[in-house]
Amino acid sequence: MNNDLTAIKGIKVGNAELKEAGTGCTVILSETGLTIGAEIRGGAPATREIALISSEAVVDKANAVFLTGGSAFGLDAAGGVMKYLSEQKIGFKTGAGVVPIVPAAAIYDLEYISAQKPDQALAYQACKNANSKALQSSSLGAAAGAVCGKINGMDLASKTVLGHAAHKNGPLIVAALAVVNAFFDIKDHKNNILAGAKNKKGEFIDSQKYLLNNPQLKLGFKRENTTLVVVATNAILNKNQANRVSMMSHSGLSRSLNAVHTMLDGDAVFTLATNKVEADINQIGITAAEVVRKAIVSAAG
Repeated sequence: MNNDLTAIKGIKVGNAELKEAGTGCTVILSETGLTIGAEIRGGAPATREIALISSEAVVDKANAVFLTGGSAFGLDAAGGVMKYLSEQKIGFKTGAGVVPIVPAAAIYDLEYISAQKPDQALAYQACKNANSKALQSSSLGAAAGAVCGKINGMDLASKTVLGHAAHKNGPLIVAALAVVNAFFDIKDHKNNILAGAKNKKGEFIDSQKYLLNNPQLKLGFKRENTTLVVVATNAILNKNQANRVSMMSHSGLSRSLNAVHTMLDGDAVFTLATNKVEADINQIGITAAEVVRKAIVSAAG
């Protein structure tokens, strides 16, 4: 079994990036549509089509989830995913044809190498690249410009990679993909820092302790940040349940990042379900939180 989202049959993942510019995008696709849920807890999110995911909205399935660099500018690139899906006649059926449902979220990577943003052509290429092969934990797709530990500035931050994890328990599979562009540090289950802010000697400073012991520190909005996560499962979920799993999955962020959900973050979790296996909603959510933790830890590289 692949240790990533492609462990779930019917899900494809595609990446495209501009390596020299330090930005890119990632698309999670399904030809049949997936039950969608989401939970946004960061104070500075850049998102698209999130209102459709609310429990009272009419649409309960998505055709893709799109993650991108470029901050709010990058959200325009989702049009490339719309174009690709509409050409494949995949989307919500209307009298005038299909309308692809593509929730999206962006990270702020404009200060990593350049201020260049992903465009619709790059997103379209990510769709063409999508497949069900095992994914690499490397600096690609939406993680091409992601770093963590920015409290001492970009020069003393740590580069992160596209993080993955999956867990199989009998027939139930839960998997996660993580783009970690966090303001603070990634830590393991023993609270050891794996990636984060450094001093000029290249040593981790422990961003949380630094903040706790500097009363005059003013963070402001100089270095905007976001951790984006997509959870996928083969379990049967309705939209209400997918939203609940997204909520429970945020515990994985708290276990692996030593500060989350601040006014500096756009932290978001999407949940996708292929609706094949009966499973207890609590078991799914608890498993999802642990898989998210592992995916974020793997993003430390």
